[in-house]
Amino acid sequence: MPTIKHAPIVAACVFVLFVNTMTGLEISSSDSLEPEDEASIRATIEAYRAKWLANDSKGVLKLFTDEAVLLPAHGSPAIVGIEAIENYWFAPTGPSTTLTELNITVDQVSGNRKLAFARGSDNVGWTDTDNGVTRRHYHPGTYLNIMKKLPDGSWRIQVHMWDDGPERVERF
Repeated sequence: MPTIKHAPIVAACVFVLFVNTMTGLEISSSDSLEPEDEASIRATIEAYRAKWLANDSKGVLKLFTDEAVLLPAHGSPAIVGIEAIENYWFAPTGPSTTLTELNITVDQVSGNRKLAFARGSDNVGWTDTDNGVTRRHYHPGTYLNIMKKLPDGSWRIQVHMWDDGPERVERF
């Protein structure tokens, strides 16, 4: 569950979805999220998981819109735009990091044919090596993705927000 720090961000995301559906986009059966849209959103989230596990940074980034926003855990500042996201997650000067585990559940998908959200939980594990010391990290978490349908019919992540539980670190 989001912390109090994240309550304004969650409220803003819900407001965006509400305004989008109410400003001339009355939800009718023709505007509702179609089963194939929900399947495509779930496939995008699965591709996100698979690309991270393959350590495919370019593949991960292609699952986001160019103007995407990350809302990191613990009230960290927003990361805006694909270039900033690349620098945040895949900085060439950072420690050598390899994702070793990423389990994602999709607990809910809802929206309309242009904008939707997906939420669920995840368990993440990774190793990093810094100054010759290798560590394994693990933590559980929750996420909320605002998904946007592109003109080609594909769904991409517009906003990715997450929070994480207690981290466990092992040195070896």
